[in-house]
Amino acid sequence: QVQLVESGGGLVPAGGSLRLSCAASGLTFSDYAMGWFRQAPGKEREFVSAISRSASIANYADSVKGRFTISRDNAKNTLYLQMNGLKPEDTAVYLCAADRTAVPSRSSSSEGRYDYWGQGTQVTVSS
Repeated sequence: QVQLVESGGGLVPAGGSLRLSCAASGLTFSDYAMGWFRQAPGKEREFVSAISRSASIANYADSVKGRFTISRDNAKNTLYLQMNGLKPEDTAVYLCAADRTAVPSRSSSSEGRYDYWGQGTQVTVSS
């Protein structure tokens, strides 16, 4: 079955960096656009970033633009999120998601587009 397993979360001071990974199995990774979402306590899940199947197009939430970079390695079936300049408001559980699409350019911010979700990894940024 399809599995998405996130790793790389942790506790960092404000201004610090983390690199999240999402290892995918049970699917043809290059058939899927991939996304990162996050959910803070008491808040709704929100879009962070997405990347198209071939990594040609990336999409970011305004709140992370210029600080976060999404990437993927189709040979390793792995999605990444490099997070720099972290702020306390970035504290959340970060989840990766897979969107099976025939559209090469799609990198959707809509949760409803995504077919599979990981369990998440906790990111905590101290002030």
